[in-house]
Amino acid sequence: MTDWRARIEPFTRPLFFALSRATRGMTLGVRIAAVDEGGRVLLVRHTYLPGWWLPGGGVDRGETTDAAAVRELREETGLIATAPPRLISIHSNERFFRGDHVLVYRVDAFEAGPSDSRGEIDAVEWFDPLNLPSDVNRGSRDRLAEIFQGIPLSPHW
Repeated sequence: MTDWRARIEPFTRPLFFALSRATRGMTLGVRIAAVDEGGRVLLVRHTYLPGWWLPGGGVDRGETTDAAAVRELREETGLIATAPPRLISIHSNERFFRGDHVLVYRVDAFEAGPSDSRGEIDAVEWFDPLNLPSDVNRGSRDRLAEIFQGIPLSPHW
């Protein structure tokens, strides 16, 4: 990421969230559990949020959630889905962002391509879902436990 963007992102991101809260009744986002042949899951470290997260982001106006999952996976990680993503769960994210909902998808078939994170992603790494780093975002950790450990699905992010 460029130096100027790294310096202003911590200030512009909260402003974007505040504007979104004030102007939107509901927001919709996707997170993607990309799983490789060895059973590892791909996580990203954002430049503007602490810890590791499932890749993902907002659904654009007029875009389907499946298309958003494929787009966000490509933009943030460079992975190009070669089969449709599979919807795993839907969650309310009221605790973090009033009116927000997150859909979790799983992608098991993909090929490598260029990422286009526009400076949003600091790192991309594969992890054993049963041995995650200590700083994985709570919501991402909970979703991975639901997928890989059979923990009952929570309606909340």
